Amino acid sequence: MAEEASSAPAPAPAGGKMTMVAGVDESEHSFYALQWALQHFFQPAQPQQYRLVVVTAKPSAASAVGLAGPGAADVLPFVEADLKRTALRVIDKARDLCAAAQVADAEFEALEGDARNVLCDAVERHHAEMLVVGSHGYGAIKRAVLGSVSDYCAHHAHCTVMIVKKPKPKH
Repeated sequence: MAEEASSAPAPAPAGGKMTMVAGVDESEHSFYALQWALQHFFQPAQPQQYRLVVVTAKPSAASAVGLAGPGAADVLPFVEADLKRTALRVIDKARDLCAAAQVADAEFEALEGDARNVLCDAVERHHAEMLVVGSHGYGAIKRAVLGSVSDYCAHHAHCTVMIVKKPKPKH
């Protein structure tokens, strides 16, 4: 899997740069949010005032499968391998976007756990001043059933949270 972070707090960033954490998953909404942040905060001609930490959350195989029914234990290694491949694809795509935007000061983490907790923990660990996440634009019912990572982070992250919505196509 990509780089795993330890639970120890990160040292203060070198050069006095502030830290921005960007949460990504395999959705186009999260990559739109990352691209938006790169365009607005990481201009190649300008000095970069942020150090970027791109974080993706990989659910545990047990939580993805559930532990019910016979044969569940036989499936776990296959699910775990698939979840790792997905996390690596997400990190690779984020790395490519950052390279294309000429972002030199970026690190990438794929961490196991629920995205809500992983992102809020990353903000604390890196002493981030800003968290950037995408919004799927779910309505109230879908948001209540599925949960909203961006809503949770807006209420629980100890920094500024920028929720970037992908514009809907105009008809």
